[in-house]
Amino acid sequence: MKIVLVSGAVIGSKTVTVLNKLKDALQAQSNQVEVVLLDLRQLQMVFSDGRDFREYSGDTLRVATEIMSADALVLGSPVYQAGISGALKNVLDLLPARALADKVTTAVITAGSPRHFLVADYQLKPILNFMKAVPLASSLYVESKDIAGDEIITGEIITRIDRLASDLLLTTETYQAQLQRLEDSLF
Repeated sequence: MKIVLVSGAVIGSKTVTVLNKLKDALQAQSNQVEVVLLDLRQLQMVFSDGRDFREYSGDTLRVATEIMSADALVLGSPVYQAGISGALKNVLDLLPARALADKVTTAVITAGSPRHFLVADYQLKPILNFMKAVPLASSLYVESKDIAGDEIITGEIITRIDRLASDLLLTTETYQAQLQRLEDSLF
């Protein structure tokens, strides 16, 4: 199973701090999982201009290809102007409309206050539904007060990260098994 984590921030470290902790939790809970973390701060992405994703090159093609090869996807974003980051939206715009079909997806949202906890539900889930993803029922919302430097300092957040990892692994394994049964019954 391959899980791709995308940190949709081009500055700051809070989103990638949470995703690194989630990556560790996923790897601790399953030795059968390959986890790839795409940190947009480290990549040279170009703006989506409507081309087929295969016509891009470099990091832009790599990000699209990694996402398309994933069984599950975790999209991380800070909250900017009460919404997901433009960098994350750009990544989604690079992909074909059905690029996320049958991929279990969830979100990790970081923000400075509790006021924007519905950003994942109101802005990200409609996009994921349009792209035929399989959204996990839960997402993770982390406030700035829960992170100091590159460490998560709130025990409840660490517990929620561990739970998100187990939910993601279980849902992805179950969904893939059901897809395999369906495919086997057709042939």
